[in-house]
Amino acid sequence: MTDVNTRVQRHRDALRRAGLRPVQIWVPDTRRPDFEAECRRQSRLVALADRGDRDLHDLMDAALVDMEGWSEK
Repeated sequence: MTDVNTRVQRHRDALRRAGLRPVQIWVPDTRRPDFEAECRRQSRLVALADRGDRDLHDLMDAALVDMEGWSEK
C-alpha cells in the first residue's frame, strides 16, 4: 500500500473501532444541465399541492408565531 492508502485505511479502521460504518448514498447531480429545470418542476408540483391544504397553512402560521425570540438581533 502507498503511504496515502495506509493513512486512509488507518483512518477508516479507527472510525470502525469507534462504532461507525461506511455507507454509500446517491444524491442528485447538481451539475447536470437539466437539474435546475427539474428542481423548478418539482417545486411547482409541491406548491400546487400545498396551495389548497388549509391545515398546512394553519400549521405554518402557528410556527411563525412560535418563532419569536429564536434569533439574536
